[in-house]
Amino acid sequence: MNPATTMTETPGTGIIGRWNRFANQLTSYISHNFIALAARIAIAAIFFYSARTKVDGLLTIKDSTFLLFEEEYKVPLLPPEFAAHMATYAEHLFPILLVLGLFTRLSAAALLGMTAVIQIFVYPDAWPTHLTWAVPMLYLIGRGGGAWSIDRPLGIK
Repeated sequence: MNPATTMTETPGTGIIGRWNRFANQLTSYISHNFIALAARIAIAAIFFYSARTKVDGLLTIKDSTFLLFEEEYKVPLLPPEFAAHMATYAEHLFPILLVLGLFTRLSAAALLGMTAVIQIFVYPDAWPTHLTWAVPMLYLIGRGGGAWSIDRPLGIK
């Protein structure tokens, strides 16, 4: 068979057809529900583990957390103590909601907003990491939590 004719074969035959059948098979195995669950857990883990470093016990914010917000983070327009409380509580609440798949789009949007603040004001050179976080959050904002979320039986899009 002439390689030049392989590329002009009718759809469904030749190497392109075989590839497309394989791609369709992958799509059926790796569903939106699976990707949404994986994205929810991955993002939740990043932020929840960060939150746990800021507290003692359940939610007692450490002195070192306040110092971090005063000396290193320095988020503009927000007093460091207020920013420390808000970030710590948000890093606990929204990951839990993501794992449950409850208010998934809102939770992902809130964490994406935090990521944007971190990127712009705190660690501007860390854009590869923040972009890696942003992609699953954008997916969740755009597509929702999937069938394996509490949003689904509640009728929350």
